[in-house]
Formats: sequence, C-alpha cells, structure tokens
Amino acid sequence: MSRLLVDDRYRGAHGIGRYAREVLGRLELPWRGLSLTGTPYAPFDAFRSLPGLGEADVVYSPGYGALLRAPRQVLTVHDLIQLQTDWPGRAKFLAYYNGPVRRVVRRAGVVLTVSETSAEAIRAWLRDDTVRVVNAGNGCSAVFTPEGASEAASDPYVLFVGNTRAHKNLGVVLRGVAVAPGVRLRTVVPEGEADEVRGLAAAAGISSRVDVLTGVDDERLAELYRGAAATVMPSLLEGFGLPALESVASGTPVIHWGGCRAVAEIVAGRGWSLGDARDAQEWAVAMVEAIESPRTVSAPAGVYDWDRTARIVGATLQEALD
Repeated sequence: MSRLLVDDRYRGAHGIGRYAREVLGRLELPWRGLSLTGTPYAPFDAFRSLPGLGEADVVYSPGYGALLRAPRQVLTVHDLIQLQTDWPGRAKFLAYYNGPVRRVVRRAGVVLTVSETSAEAIRAWLRDDTVRVVNAGNGCSAVFTPEGASEAASDPYVLFVGNTRAHKNLGVVLRGVAVAPGVRLRTVVPEGEADEVRGLAAAAGISSRVDVLTGVDDERLAELYRGAAATVMPSLLEGFGLPALESVASGTPVIHWGGCRAVAEIVAGRGWSLGDARDAQEWAVAMVEAIESPRTVSAPAGVYDWDRTARIVGATLQEALD
C-alpha cells in the first residue's frame, strides 16, 4: 500500500514557509512527516538516505528540495528565479536544478507551482512534454482584510515587505526615499538582514526615515499594510508576489514595476505600475502621490484561496499515489 510522506522542514516567516503551513494544514489525505533533520536547501541534502520508504511511497515537498532516493517525489517549484541570478553564483543553482531537481520532476511526471508565470518558465526549462505542470495557485490568509486595526504612525509611510536579494530591488526604493523628503519607509525583513538594511539606509542618508522591523506575525503585518499609504514592491522577478496580494487584500494599493508579470497580474490596476524598475525619481513621485492622495483598493474576489490551492495539491498527490 502506498503512503504519503511529507518533507515538513519548510518552516519560517517567508513565502515557502507560509505556503507549507497553509497547504499542509488543509490536506485531507493522510500523511506523516519524514522527520528529517537539517535544511532542505543544503548542497548535499539531495543525496541523503531515506530509510523505511517503500517502492510505492510518494514524498511531497512544499518547496524545491529534491530527494533523489525517494521512490517518487512531487515538488512545488515556486519559481526559477535562482536560475537568473548573476554569475558565478548562478552556476551552483544550474547544477542543482538541471541535476537533482530535473531528475526528480521527470521521474514523478508532475510538478506543482503557484502561478501561470512560473508554470510557463518551468515548462520552458524542463523541455519535456511528458511532465504535467500543475498551477495550484496561492492563497491569502484571512487576516489580510481591510477591516481591523491599523498601524498607528505619526507620519504617513510606505511599506516594503521582503528581503535584500538582488531581484527584490530594494535599492531603488531607498534611492527614491532619498529624493522625496516627505516619505517615510517601513521595512519588514528577515532578522538576519536587518543590519544590512540599516546600513543601506545610512549610506543613502535616510536612517531617520527608515524603520526596520523583524519577527512580524500575520496580525501585526496586516496592521502595517492597513496603515500604509502604499506597499512598494519593486521586484525585478517574482514567481508570485505574496506581499502584493496581502496588501491589496488589506485595501492598500501597491507601487510596482510593470515589467514583473507575476506582480502586475496580482495588482491589476490597484496601485501604480511604473515603467522603469531602476528610476529612483519615478519611484519617488509615486510614493509622494500615494502619501498625498491616500486611497483604498478592493481586494480580488474568489481567486486566491488556500482551500482551493490545498484541494489541487491534494488531488495531484492522490493521482501520484494511485
């Protein structure tokens, strides 16, 4: 009899951690954790032994961590952004994706993802029509709603939720704030990146107008969205763009670069779509306009739902088990 086992190491205050928490908590199929130690992103984790697995067992991972010794493993590959990073860093990702990840996906014959943007990229990368790419979508937690408490701030602010990786493009926002004296920026970043953001703000001469927050739970984050004049999401690449969804679900418009397809699809006119991802002056103008002309936006209805995503993931896993 086949069993469903889950690599449940995907935890944390980040997109994949949230996805894992929301989807695994809703799966109706019986499953148990693999009880693995370490991180699924370690270089040699793909080659670890997996004792006790039978030939008919299926392993599910809510992220891209491949396990070559699993009889069959279904992955959720959220995006392929790592394959577009600069050299020489890209080399290790190419080796990993073109080796363990591609092998695991082709063996399974199916791979899950979170948006049509990512699905198209995965199909082009795989170059294998025998593999089914399933867009299970993404959801938005119920706490992100226009109703509820909002952040009490003495000065109007714009909000950035993300990290300092190059594709997040935080630098253009900091440069924009530097030429827009009336703009205050609040950032929500991983704890390990807080000092880096403070250093970047100091280098731009705007330390007094940049707040750095870490360890923020969903309830607090929703308050920050609702209190913001706008959320800034200057990403160059995204597989989905969860902060954009959480922001519009909270009634707050988003300032974004129109060339980032995944984010533009979510925002869909609920904010400012900018023409240049790196023009600090254009970002400054949009941030000033957001603060001087505050407005709320309507949330997308019936499109981004965790229950729906979990049902699609569950159905895909059931097919793998049958």
